[in-house]
Amino acid sequence: MPDLLQLQVHDLEVEVLTGVYSEETHLPQPLRISVTADLDLPERFEPDTPLGASKSYLDLKHAATDSIPKDVHFTLIEAVAEHICDTIFISDARVRRVEIRIVKLAIAEADESIGITLVRHRR
Repeated sequence: MPDLLQLQVHDLEVEVLTGVYSEETHLPQPLRISVTADLDLPERFEPDTPLGASKSYLDLKHAATDSIPKDVHFTLIEAVAEHICDTIFISDARVRRVEIRIVKLAIAEADESIGITLVRHRR
């Protein structure tokens, strides 16, 4: 099995137009989004290895926040996850796998986590 580097950005709270039911479709809903991206990596990371040998965490954060269109309604949170995956895969050919976890905060009643995890591999 090849070595890999996992970059992680977890527990971002983002307002997204999403939902199926009428009470969900007119206002953005709060989502908690976590992103893990698996990258190919160089042979070693030395003390003077430049950032270009890895990937900026801010790229993952951007994919889960600013890259989600504010004027598009995503019927399913699965489609939100797909959009984030696409954004990350397009931004860097070294990304091999992306895992997106989305929790719908508005429907939690007792601090439970209700949501999905979507995993995509580069094809």
